[in-house]
Amino acid sequence: MTASPQPGILAGLPAHARYLTFLRNADADVTSVLRILSEIAVDDSLVIGLGPQLTAAVGAARGVEVPGMRSFPKLQHNANQMPSSAGDLWLWQRADDRGILMHQSRQWIAQLEAAFELTDLTDSFVYSGGLDLTGYEDGTENPVDEHAAKVGIADGTAAPIGSSMVAVQKWLHDFKKFDALSSLQQDHAIGRRRIDNEELNDAPESAHVKRTAQEAFDPEAFVVRRSMPWLDGQQAGLMFVAFGASFDAFEALANNMLGLNDGISDALFQFTTAVTGNYYWCPPRLDGHLLIA
Repeated sequence: MTASPQPGILAGLPAHARYLTFLRNADADVTSVLRILSEIAVDDSLVIGLGPQLTAAVGAARGVEVPGMRSFPKLQHNANQMPSSAGDLWLWQRADDRGILMHQSRQWIAQLEAAFELTDLTDSFVYSGGLDLTGYEDGTENPVDEHAAKVGIADGTAAPIGSSMVAVQKWLHDFKKFDALSSLQQDHAIGRRRIDNEELNDAPESAHVKRTAQEAFDPEAFVVRRSMPWLDGQQAGLMFVAFGASFDAFEALANNMLGLNDGISDALFQFTTAVTGNYYWCPPRLDGHLLIA
């Protein structure tokens, strides 16, 4: 059989999702980790990512080279920043029912507890057909079909063929600040009209659409976005998830959002804050299991 990408990467968004972040236990050797991970069945309801330290450990033990793997960079410009967080293992659960997610996560946590400690659990969902909680459409120009596969799946250069590199950020929205903006100011912050999603030609250079126009970069900075809103009590925002053949495109977008290239910061920073930042390698799949053992 031929190795292939984890199917959940290019699948459409589920109605509900759950993101689990783990740290490797200090006494868990690589042999135990490989055995545990290789026993997990990977279908379109689950995507698994390995952090930089775990990727290096697995690579050293099994001779797997992932030259493009690195830690998430801590980026800052003026008062705006994108932090770097700790994470050795990432699970993206996908389902149409929240109850299924709850029972599945109990299973994964129990299966992994001998080698990993759960450090974060975040529930997400599709809002109104694919909107961010601000009411604006998320990922309007997302690559699809063959373009998505070319953009999101590695060709063997930065990572083994069939694998993917994913950037994960948790953004916390301040809805009081957002609501304090006029409708026009909100549209200008995004660069699109909320009522019809039309791009605004007269939007300022700080508009999110202009800061992240993927086709305007050299080389083009397309990523496969699989972002979803999240909610935890009174706090809410967006789980930004971007798959790529490497991290280069994401970093180009992140640098431009912060204004590290020209000093112009993305207007999104007026009402949202990145509170986590992680990079993971999503190994290819063979016969329903991760190709790492």
